[in-house]
Amino acid sequence: MRAAFLALALATPAAAAPCGGDFGDFLMAMEGEAIAAGVPADKATAFFKGARQDPKVLKADRAQGVFRKTFLDFSQSLISKQRLSTARSKSEALDDIFTRAEAEYGVSRGILLAFWAFETDFGQVQGDFNTRNALLTLAHDCRRPEIFQPQVLAAAQLFALDDFALDTTGAWAGEIGMVQMLPKDILERGQDGDGDGLILLKTSQADAILSGAKMLQHHGWRAGEPWLAEVALPDSFDWALTGLDTEKPTEDWTALGVTPRNGPLAPGLGASILLPQGRKGPAFLVYPNYRVLFEWNQSFVYVTTAAYFGTRIEGAQPYAAGSPDPALAVDQMTALQEKLAAHGHDVGKIDGILGAGTRTAVQKEQIRLGLPADGWPTRGLLDAL
Repeated sequence: MRAAFLALALATPAAAAPCGGDFGDFLMAMEGEAIAAGVPADKATAFFKGARQDPKVLKADRAQGVFRKTFLDFSQSLISKQRLSTARSKSEALDDIFTRAEAEYGVSRGILLAFWAFETDFGQVQGDFNTRNALLTLAHDCRRPEIFQPQVLAAAQLFALDDFALDTTGAWAGEIGMVQMLPKDILERGQDGDGDGLILLKTSQADAILSGAKMLQHHGWRAGEPWLAEVALPDSFDWALTGLDTEKPTEDWTALGVTPRNGPLAPGLGASILLPQGRKGPAFLVYPNYRVLFEWNQSFVYVTTAAYFGTRIEGAQPYAAGSPDPALAVDQMTALQEKLAAHGHDVGKIDGILGAGTRTAVQKEQIRLGLPADGWPTRGLLDAL
């Protein structure tokens, strides 16, 4: 039955129930979508019966200020000696599971432990939002219905398989379990790691770890390759070469004076130089696997922190923090984004968050103005624009 549902999940287009409007009408439309996707009518009716909107979900969706923190602030708030010690203890205690993840899916334990730590503190804090209501609230909201309506259908399909209870709880955005996976990922890539015939990401460490590994493999994780390495750059470095838009073989970076701080660089791989807080802060060389991590979380500061923590778990030394120029305040960052947009740059949503689009635009304007083009916005740049 799971195979049949999976075939339908892969073949069924995104749901097209109208967002907004009366919530009761929306539930009826989504129930029809679920039946069309192969959910038995009685199961579909049971799944949607009694569902309600959750205003706390919308409040959480609109208030993601944590991602406005700088990389140094964010990483220092998430990474502690205790969390690092716990990660290494988990690695040892669950060695057989992580060895399986590495052998079957090619995913290194460091990155799996990093996301497990950050998502739920190793399963201790999995969220207390009712998952069904959270997904339906976001699917009804007109901000991102194309993302969440398919997740509602996947949850209904899991419910029909007896793999989803109506009182399931998790994060406000509908993620479930120790590594916080959305229903569609669970339906399509969930793994029964402990062999009990069930996929229980909330209670089974083996299920959660192997499912997370399978998800990363699906999104393009390359077995046996690193994802991030801290490096040092010469003072004479051309800062315009930094950023995710420029990729060179590691040998070319070495020829330009890039030196590793923790062991040799991986030969033969394309890589980019990442300066999370500009030329005066930490510097990293990021490989193709780093980019895969954005399939798990789209926040630049979150992904970079998780990638760095993964290297620490596997033995890397703490980064050289340096002395970056002060970060812009939220209102200043918002004003900068508005100015960049006025200059024709696509910065995405103007939200005061330094995302990838804003970083690219900043670097382009730094080049135009003859400033050090390290992608880090300063008050000087804001004033110059």
